[in-house]
Amino acid sequence: MIVVCGEALIDRIPGHLGGTDSPGGGPFTTARAVARLGIPVQFLGHLSRDAFGKQLRDLLGADGVDLALTSFGPEPTTLAIAEVNRAGHAAYRFVSDGSSAPNLTSQMVPASFGPEVRALHVGTLGLVFEPIASTIAALIDREHRKRLVMVDPNIRPTVVNGAARYRPRLDRIIAESTIVKASDADIDWLFPGIDRMAAARILLARGPKLVVVTLGADGAVGMTATAEVRVAAPVVQVVDTIGAGDAFGAALLAWLHEHGRLSHDLHLEPDDLRAALEFSCLVASITCTRPGADPPRRAELDRS
Repeated sequence: MIVVCGEALIDRIPGHLGGTDSPGGGPFTTARAVARLGIPVQFLGHLSRDAFGKQLRDLLGADGVDLALTSFGPEPTTLAIAEVNRAGHAAYRFVSDGSSAPNLTSQMVPASFGPEVRALHVGTLGLVFEPIASTIAALIDREHRKRLVMVDPNIRPTVVNGAARYRPRLDRIIAESTIVKASDADIDWLFPGIDRMAAARILLARGPKLVVVTLGADGAVGMTATAEVRVAAPVVQVVDTIGAGDAFGAALLAWLHEHGRLSHDLHLEPDDLRAALEFSCLVASITCTRPGADPPRRAELDRS
């Protein structure tokens, strides 16, 4: 079992005829992607009881995500206003004050997890907004010696640049994580002016067993204490990149689950790391071929 912790929200994408509202949020999409790949997963987050919240709940359930750890409240659903450029890349601003996603409190977190929980995934706005950020930080403090932790910072500069205590909290979570999965843009924000591969090695030296940097159309690179592996991404017709990074991280966890590697003491030989990265790039690339955060199902990969 994998537990994905964080936010679920609505991506509002402006356009003709008023635009579209799509379910989103990094952890929400990650949980759905893990479930669509056939891996047991629970979503630890807080949803609204409004119409959007019910939509988010129903989509999680329809994909097979276990909602036993999901809480519900009267707050309106959090909104992310996406602006997509001609290359398909999205930038966001958030309507979050008094909304549902930030309101995951420590009282909503189980006092302990059973042995079936092999991994925790955290990231994105769950590391920024309060009280969810403090809730997740405390959870990782408690659990990181017991099970694999993956952090995907998925940094949103318009939000984190003014967020008190964000960087120290993120640095601590990185040090307590087994896997750091970061985009090239995350690396540039964390280490401005430093070569990306050198920056990734700095992250690795802080304690993780594996650092993965996604490079968009150029694929991904993975680093361990003994190996560096780079893989290419499949060439696809990009509609947009919404959810692609989340799908990549979900696929990496799915590959590790299927190969019996979901462990705090993670160790991957170079060939295994290459296979894991190639699988993750495939899942991410398929996500890029359709609008919104819509990761593929296992059956689609079997046909590819």
